[in-house]
Amino acid sequence: MNASAEWEDLVSTALVGTDRRPIPGQAASEVELLERAAVHTLRTRAGRRPVTGVEPPAAAAPEEQPVIPPAAADRFAGLLEGKGPKLLDEWLEAAAGRGYRLAPHLLPRLLDHAAKDRSIRPHVGVLAGNRGRWLAGLNPSWRFLLEEVTSAAVTGFDGDEVWELGTSGDRRVYLSARRAADPAGARELLAATWEKETPADREAFLKVLADGLSDDDEPFLEAALDDRRREVRNEAAYLLSRLPGSRLGQRMAERAARHLTLKPGRILGGGKILVTPPETCDAAMERDGIRAKPPHGTGEKSWWLQQLVARTPLAVWPRLFGASPRDIVRMKVVDWRREVVAGWVRAAVVQGDPAWARELFLDDPLADLLAVLPPVEREAVAVDFVRHHADRHGRLVDRLVGVPAPWGPDLTLAVLEKILKLSSGNQSWYVGEVTRLAGERVDPALHDTAARFSPEPPIQEVAALLRFRDDMLKELQ
Repeated sequence: MNASAEWEDLVSTALVGTDRRPIPGQAASEVELLERAAVHTLRTRAGRRPVTGVEPPAAAAPEEQPVIPPAAADRFAGLLEGKGPKLLDEWLEAAAGRGYRLAPHLLPRLLDHAAKDRSIRPHVGVLAGNRGRWLAGLNPSWRFLLEEVTSAAVTGFDGDEVWELGTSGDRRVYLSARRAADPAGARELLAATWEKETPADREAFLKVLADGLSDDDEPFLEAALDDRRREVRNEAAYLLSRLPGSRLGQRMAERAARHLTLKPGRILGGGKILVTPPETCDAAMERDGIRAKPPHGTGEKSWWLQQLVARTPLAVWPRLFGASPRDIVRMKVVDWRREVVAGWVRAAVVQGDPAWARELFLDDPLADLLAVLPPVEREAVAVDFVRHHADRHGRLVDRLVGVPAPWGPDLTLAVLEKILKLSSGNQSWYVGEVTRLAGERVDPALHDTAARFSPEPPIQEVAALLRFRDDMLKELQ
């Protein structure tokens, strides 16, 4: 029997089972089947002739970054295998921020993981080092790494060279650094190469302009509204929405005045907001970032109205209605309140307006609104919400995600108190969610504070997770 036929017989037997199709000439033994398959594979490989005329790949470039300490490497391996808390993202961010690289034997599994999870790729670009990029050149599944940030973004590099020859990730980092130091210079640098950039890079570079955004950027962004790629147009419209005096802002203000009017009330600051939603979404509206096709389950008029309000500068409404944000939020909106308020929420988040975010949070405590407030006020508002209002507004976790780590002592104590209260009831599943969020967001240096707060298991679970994070970060110092 030739080798090909023998292999086909082995495969057929493996598929249907040795009891139904015995190995030809042998007893029905699974062990025998596997042994013969192994011998066949080894014989086939050993019989191959050496390939000639093919140059082996060049060696990887020497590494310039320090390798992670052994204790950190061991912890990383456990996190990657799913052992212990789900803190892989935090570990990657911390390690990459310190300019470390991974030992070579850890790279393949991380690259496989990053191939499925795009969110961690910028950190992986740094941690992979030169060996990782060498591997990416050999494996198409890892080729994404060649466009991510490299160690040069951490250790420093020549700006002109990286803008001309760097990866997309390095160029984003360089443009961001240039934007922080010289906003106009960064914009002019981007304008000079704009037509040559890929659509994906144009979108990514526009996001960089969000830092240091000013009216000087308007002409460039207004021109980007005519870009061929929808994502680029939407990003330009998003940035222009943050410039109340822009031409887009003026166009949206004119639309707002046509579709929302005030019927004055007898009491100062009172009245009703009358709404006439758009009947169509014309080309001019689409150019200004209003998407014509609504999500599944949403009506067209409802969708267009919400976007129109969201794109309108918030300063328009006090002028239009002659009232403060506090009074406007409390006015009655006839028939279309859900859409109008949703638009105001989106506008407050996009435009980063604390005054509107503060009033809207009192009306509906959404996490996105909490994130707009200045850090000190944000934590104070969160503490008040946890202690006095959380029970009336559903899932606490959905609100607290708007407070980024690290949580300070006041919010930590408020949340620990809430965990104790919840654990005394019949809401164990809910306690688990709050416990996990607290363990991930509280300043890990407060692990002793949590441990001493109460011996109850949920509190000790928070303390244990904080201690784990504290040790994890110390290993990377």
